[in-house]
Amino acid sequence: MTRMLTVGAAQLGPIARQDSRRDVVERMIALIEKAAARGVGLVVFPELALTTFFPRWFMEDQAEVDAFFETSMPNADTQPLFDRARALKIGFSFGYGELVEEGGETHRYNTAILVDAAGNIVHRYRKIHLPGHSEHEPWRAFQHLEKRYFEPGMEPFSTCEAFGGVLSQAICNDRRWPETYREASLRGAEMLLIGYNTPVHYPLAPEHDHLQCFHNHLCMQAGAYANGIWVVGVAKAGKEEGCDLIGQSCIIAPTGEIVAMASTLGDELVVHDCDLDRCDEIRRNIFNFKLHRRPDMYPMLSAG
Repeated sequence: MTRMLTVGAAQLGPIARQDSRRDVVERMIALIEKAAARGVGLVVFPELALTTFFPRWFMEDQAEVDAFFETSMPNADTQPLFDRARALKIGFSFGYGELVEEGGETHRYNTAILVDAAGNIVHRYRKIHLPGHSEHEPWRAFQHLEKRYFEPGMEPFSTCEAFGGVLSQAICNDRRWPETYREASLRGAEMLLIGYNTPVHYPLAPEHDHLQCFHNHLCMQAGAYANGIWVVGVAKAGKEEGCDLIGQSCIIAPTGEIVAMASTLGDELVVHDCDLDRCDEIRRNIFNFKLHRRPDMYPMLSAG
């Protein structure tokens, strides 16, 4: 008997700076309702799904920055999403800016949560690989100040048992690092959920701009295949505040094959029935870690 999880990759189109959380949540609920009509059990939304991608602007006033963060989850703006999904018996994940008080100190993370069909937060991940820069660089067409506005997550990739399988989460730049998939897989993950906001233009190497869509799929497909894991990659896409973001939201099988992909740069839902037992096709054979892996021969991987 197979363990089937029907997944919806819920791509979001551009979010303007003036758009309220409630506006965005209404769009997310519309995608949840479409998913319910198609028998979906888990809907995956992008990184920083509730707001525009605010690290593109340099802001000196911390209060202005903090307006893009959430101090609790759920909150008054997102509770309707939790309520509607629970009524439809659908789980979901999404990313947001998290402002939290821990040990008497204020911390700000780029965070993703996984919510089960009963409306409970069952997994939380804080982005480990923060890209970009920390100081204002006026020569750029737009900023990428994740290193200024967020702290890196200090907990390793982790998993949770949910939706009949073992799931893990990552965010945007994490998908470019092979260690992300390997760590999740070694911890038993059968599906990795990844939200992203990725510009078409890369200021440090503009000669790579035409490769952005290729690299997006390359890293996720390679990670899926080399670790026998389902990957769900979901974009915030389109021209957002003058910045072009790639789309290509997709669901990738453990064989590395793209089995469903968005065809627009707007709000779009793509769906696939994911057989979690297909992970064994890879893990029993080509990439059988216990049989073939030689961690003693890879000392530099843990050398720091």
